[in-house]
Amino acid sequence: MNFKKQIFTLSLLFLVILGFAQSNKIDFVEYDLDNGLHVILHKDITTPIVAVTVTYHVGSKNERSDRTGFAHFFEHLMFEGTKNIARGEYSQIVEKAGGTLNANTTNDRTYYYEILPSNQLELGLWLESERMLHAKVDSLGIKTQKNVVIEEYKQNYANRPYGGILIETVKRAYKVHPYQWTTIGDPEHVRAAKDEEFLNFYKMFYVPNNAVLCIAGDIDIEKTKSLINKYYGDIPKGEYDIYRPNLVEPIKNIEIRDTIYDNIQLPAVLQAYHLPKMGTSDYYAVDMLANLLSSGQSSRLYKSLVDEKQLALFAASFPLPFEDPSIALTYCFPNVGVDPSVLEKAMNEEIAVVKTDLISDEELQKLKNQFENQIVNSNTSIQSRAYNLAINYTFFKNTNLINTEIDKYLSVTKEDIKRVANTYFRDDNRVVLYYLPKPQQNN
Repeated sequence: MNFKKQIFTLSLLFLVILGFAQSNKIDFVEYDLDNGLHVILHKDITTPIVAVTVTYHVGSKNERSDRTGFAHFFEHLMFEGTKNIARGEYSQIVEKAGGTLNANTTNDRTYYYEILPSNQLELGLWLESERMLHAKVDSLGIKTQKNVVIEEYKQNYANRPYGGILIETVKRAYKVHPYQWTTIGDPEHVRAAKDEEFLNFYKMFYVPNNAVLCIAGDIDIEKTKSLINKYYGDIPKGEYDIYRPNLVEPIKNIEIRDTIYDNIQLPAVLQAYHLPKMGTSDYYAVDMLANLLSSGQSSRLYKSLVDEKQLALFAASFPLPFEDPSIALTYCFPNVGVDPSVLEKAMNEEIAVVKTDLISDEELQKLKNQFENQIVNSNTSIQSRAYNLAINYTFFKNTNLINTEIDKYLSVTKEDIKRVANTYFRDDNRVVLYYLPKPQQNN
């Protein structure tokens, strides 16, 4: 294929992608209640289901440094029951109605949802309003969930291979900002906390003026508005000023390097580079750079380190989606017998190439195709659309980003990728960890 034909083909593909994205515009209605609750409604009658979701703008970064793990703790506690729902029956009510439910917590938000038959919309709205107004934050529930989260820490972090790798990374990457601890927190902080501390946390953060209610699916917009007013309109606004940390992590100018020994069999080499928060133009460029390095078998790190040089078994690179300035993780597992320092040198060499040379037109187009595909796929289900709508408002106050985020990626240039590689993927702007097996002890 000659050069002119290549350019024509790439241009045609870009127009097809742009047209496809525009033809799949996601419509929604949004408004605020007097108590500050932000409401987003999205109608889709293709299947008779509805997603009832509530996003609270609270995560592990809203915790005190001596009381970490509270946001994740409440992810569990909010299933205990409410003033009008007996202990242990919350999940049963949803399941008996033919639905499913779950929740998850990050550094920046906590997300609850039910997926129900559309004729059970009112049930879902009532359930979430009960959690917002009448959750059981009492001694029995607190004691029960303390045991649950402490056991979860043991199983998923303390006793799982590589379970502590993110904990070890962020506590070295951050010295000021509360991203220095992960959502699981410190079990001893949870164990030591008094009942009133949990109650105060609930009263501060689990309030309508700190929440987004997003309903998506087979709904009638006006009837849904009426039901929302019925169940949420009289919930009082929170009494406390909501704590938002304003701590700024200092700019890094020295590499932090350490070795961690764990109960693992295979070493790992990890690099964590500081970068801007998600939603910034540089974050989008770093996201594309990470895909260039490690997405698929034709990616730079995989092709070079796994395929050609056979130094690594696996390679990955991705930025963490943090609301405040974030980090990008790049890590590899060395092949058997390969010294981690040799692998790290090869990793650095691949990053150095991106800093020196512009990527090809074909690589750039491939990256844009990948992200277009990711964004389309991320909106295929009712639940995922509800989540994306809610998150875009929670973090950016821009719900319509669900329709326009693809433009952020399509506007990234080869020069942008080279620039962010040089700006952020610097030796003095990173943490390097060698995660190694514990030495065998002689009996």
